[in-house]
Amino acid sequence: MLKIGLTGNIGSGKTTVARVFEVLGIPVFYADDAAKKVMVTDAGLIEGVKQAFGSDAYFADATLNRKHIANIVFNNADELAKLNALVHPAVFRAFYAWAATISNAPYVIKEAAILFESGSYKLCDQTILVSAPLEQRLQRVMQRDGISYDEAASRDARQMSEDKKIKLADHVIINDGGRLVIPQVLSLHQHFTAVKG
Repeated sequence: MLKIGLTGNIGSGKTTVARVFEVLGIPVFYADDAAKKVMVTDAGLIEGVKQAFGSDAYFADATLNRKHIANIVFNNADELAKLNALVHPAVFRAFYAWAATISNAPYVIKEAAILFESGSYKLCDQTILVSAPLEQRLQRVMQRDGISYDEAASRDARQMSEDKKIKLADHVIINDGGRLVIPQVLSLHQHFTAVKG
């Protein structure tokens, strides 16, 4: 089955695009949600996190001590990379296990904020980048999360630049408020369905 990666920088509207694909009957795997889930269900990952960040990484009831982890990885690129190196393979496993259960769709979509940064785009047959101008994306994030311009810009700066992602992506959906998104999604849907067929 065709596996399509879907990504976009903060405020691009990738989740909105994912929902349009869902309306068309395409199953969508949300990598961020899966990452939260595997942190408390994947035994190998849990053991790795405890070894890397100490037994305080989990509470007695086996829930994740997010504050403990955040205090270690926040503003520490090496520690964050260590965490990502543990989490990403577990999310890959979860994605493949999930995709194996889908039999009634022409393709599936993996929606991931860091599709290119994590290298998981290499496991997809094709990729889609949702693109929007920087100022527009920052305004959306400010409105959505109730944060300042500087906070929104700081979050965006922590991601790979959109220009680099455009070069890596197989397809680009423009979500600038001018071009309609649904016709772009429908065009890609027809393309992927034809590839499958």
